[in-house]
Amino acid sequence: MAKKPPFTRDQRLTIVYGMLCIVTMIVILQLWLLVSTMNAFLGGDESAIWPAALFSVMCLGLNAGLIRYLYSMDRR
Repeated sequence: MAKKPPFTRDQRLTIVYGMLCIVTMIVILQLWLLVSTMNAFLGGDESAIWPAALFSVMCLGLNAGLIRYLYSMDRR
């Protein structure tokens, strides 16, 4: 079976731009999450802290997975 050729430069650039858009959306979502959680906490609602922290850790994991994929793609 023939070995699959690596991505071309244009294909890699398209993938990186797409990943950059996704990371930007995730960061904006995390900033909104921080602001809304702080607003709820300062208003006396402490029940939103742990779900927001869990979701923020999930966003961190998603970003870490994207950077790991980017490094693995660069090694090929």
